[in-house]
Amino acid sequence: MTDLRTPPVNDGDLFSERARQYALEKPLQRIHILEAGCGWGTGLDLGERERLVTGVDMDTPELRAYTCERPDLDTWHLGDLRTAPLPPRAFDIVHASYLIERVPHAELVLDRFVAALKPGGLLLVHLRDRNTAFGFLDRTLPRWLHTSGRRRRPRPARGRGQGKGQRGAHARVPQPDPAGRTGGPAAAEGAAPAARPVPVVRTSPPPATYDRVASRAGMRWYCVMRGLVVSEEYTSRQAIDALGAGTGLAELLCRLVSATTRGRLTADHSEVTLVIRKPENRFARVI
Repeated sequence: MTDLRTPPVNDGDLFSERARQYALEKPLQRIHILEAGCGWGTGLDLGERERLVTGVDMDTPELRAYTCERPDLDTWHLGDLRTAPLPPRAFDIVHASYLIERVPHAELVLDRFVAALKPGGLLLVHLRDRNTAFGFLDRTLPRWLHTSGRRRRPRPARGRGQGKGQRGAHARVPQPDPAGRTGGPAAAEGAAPAARPVPVVRTSPPPATYDRVASRAGMRWYCVMRGLVVSEEYTSRQAIDALGAGTGLAELLCRLVSATTRGRLTADHSEVTLVIRKPENRFARVI
């Protein structure tokens, strides 16, 4: 397990870089990716590498609206993540950003992800740490105080699919044509392809429930108990910097909470980024 440190790049670029490194180790294999939390954020950038992307998330109108507009998903399932159809040892990479802290029964959900991961596969997790001053404020303050957050940028469609029509799960969603009618993939021949609606843009992550595993200590404990290896671990202050951006109010509130709890709830970070590997040998133990 590595020491806690500041990541060299933001979590999205870091995760994409680790995914590309993993893909280089398997040059003749299509990479199967599980986008856990597909209703928020963007996917991994593997360049031109062949991959199959499956999305899962809870089912809410906002999450469904964004999922339907993601061009990188080949298939997706929204609903109870404890019962989502995840075949065992089917995925090379599980990418879960801003998911673990916002799902109930998070440990059971993690168990499903780990079971669906191939031996040697990567579990890429980014979450808001419940054991921080920000996590405390996020659980106790009304949502209207969260006036700003990390704004996401929709990732453009993959280059190899451009010019060949819609693909993936979003192609099943009926789209309006230039004449105002609604049509899916079987639109009238000769008609110009309709522009896809602009994806829903959320200015802060979905509300969090913060199960006990949704923390730096909780994830470390989980990995030790499941025989997983934490190869990289970083902290960041994205949520603190975004909440009340430019006013310093969030910083002041976090420092106040930290002082009141005598440092038990730290104000030094708000989020944790983890690169976790499932050992090839299921009998391997973390020292």
